[in-house]
Amino acid sequence: MLKPFYHDQLIEAGCDEAGRGCFAGPVFAAAVILPKNFFHPRLNDSKQLSESERNELRAVIEQEAVSFAVAEVSHEEIDRINILKASVKAMHISVSRLNPQPELLLIDGKFFSRYKKIPHRCFVKGDATYASIAAASILAKTYRDEMMRRLHREFPQYNWAGNKGYGTDEHRKAIAEFGLCKYHRRSFNLLPQTPELF
Repeated sequence: MLKPFYHDQLIEAGCDEAGRGCFAGPVFAAAVILPKNFFHPRLNDSKQLSESERNELRAVIEQEAVSFAVAEVSHEEIDRINILKASVKAMHISVSRLNPQPELLLIDGKFFSRYKKIPHRCFVKGDATYASIAAASILAKTYRDEMMRRLHREFPQYNWAGNKGYGTDEHRKAIAEFGLCKYHRRSFNLLPQTPELF
């Protein structure tokens, strides 16, 4: 069962990202402040849920959260500053949009750069440990999936509606056949000898 909070007196925000390992598209992050007594029996790490379960929980989270925000950093910026810094930047932006501002940040994973003067704690598999991080993982994932479905309509040959930009065999084969498009992350060196075709 997910823990409802880390500190019972502070305003906590859970933070997570989606799309860090993808070959194409932006990276998304979300920050969520949940009520201390929030509970949903199916709330879990977004990777453990079906798409329909994530969408159902997204509606619950957006309705019941004290505050939530979602932010994205583009594939161009990922190439400029690297994916780790871009992921942290997306989390910073999402935290900046929260009202009220949190007094403690719970971060999924091992890497984070301090945001202003707000203390933070990093948790490996935090999205399977704390409710607010799990909620953030669901928002980041569902918002990014929506974006990749929109980009799929422009470049259907990569089937981003299905693989969401991850490096599946299908996606790799499409890159080999069609080359890279404008939404692919050049810094990932996906196919460095192939010219851009779009």
